[in-house]
Amino acid sequence: MHAALWVSKTGLAAQDAKMATISNNLANVNTVAFKRDRIAFEDLFYQVQRQPGAQQDQQNESPTGIQIGNGVRVVGTQKVFTTGNFQTTEQEMDMAIVGAGFFGVEMPDGETGYTRNGQWHRSAEGLLVNADGLPMVPQIEIPENALRIAVGTDGTVSATVPGQQENVELGRITLTNFTNPAGLEALGGNIYRATGASGEAQEGVAGEDGIGTLKQYTLEASNVNVVEEMVDMISTQRAYEMNAKVVSAADQMLKFLTQAI
Repeated sequence: MHAALWVSKTGLAAQDAKMATISNNLANVNTVAFKRDRIAFEDLFYQVQRQPGAQQDQQNESPTGIQIGNGVRVVGTQKVFTTGNFQTTEQEMDMAIVGAGFFGVEMPDGETGYTRNGQWHRSAEGLLVNADGLPMVPQIEIPENALRIAVGTDGTVSATVPGQQENVELGRITLTNFTNPAGLEALGGNIYRATGASGEAQEGVAGEDGIGTLKQYTLEASNVNVVEEMVDMISTQRAYEMNAKVVSAADQMLKFLTQAI
């Protein structure tokens, strides 16, 4: 009877972790370029009391065995990198990646982080920085007297400067792709870090080698589907209640034994 209590305890812990994941998804439903998380479970080891296929006699084998499970555990969480909806803005520093790829940002420790958030700002030094002041990699410096900034689909950045008949090219925004984006480490602030699971960073020109293109005056919205998350929440709540019911039933059975003996 104690086994049922411990098994249901693992079920309660697993469903609680899934509810926390759903809660985080819903909390970030309006976060620019946020990627929803999904959680994966696996069953725990089994107590094998009789091996399947065990020899019953010289001629016959057991078609089944006796294997009693010990519950469930969270084996991992995964970022789902499907593309969110695109929102048109009036800000010339807003950019969206149409397809695969990440912007590079320089972290305070000098390491390069990666983000899908294209909500950029112009710093006092004329650099493109994110909301936390981290500069874009590679750095693009905008002249003080620049009137308008134009970003091409291939990442070419140019500016309209007084006294110049033609736009002045300032540089090119390169994007980075990974073999397994789900293996990136989420650091918060819409920034990811490369890991051994994600593979090496593959920097390239937008629109080439499977990397997406850039779209100016556009932002990528969160890919969280509220209806899907709400349905998942109800399913998780019911699973939690059923595991709690097992705890209650096991307790009633133990209570009966205690009173009967």
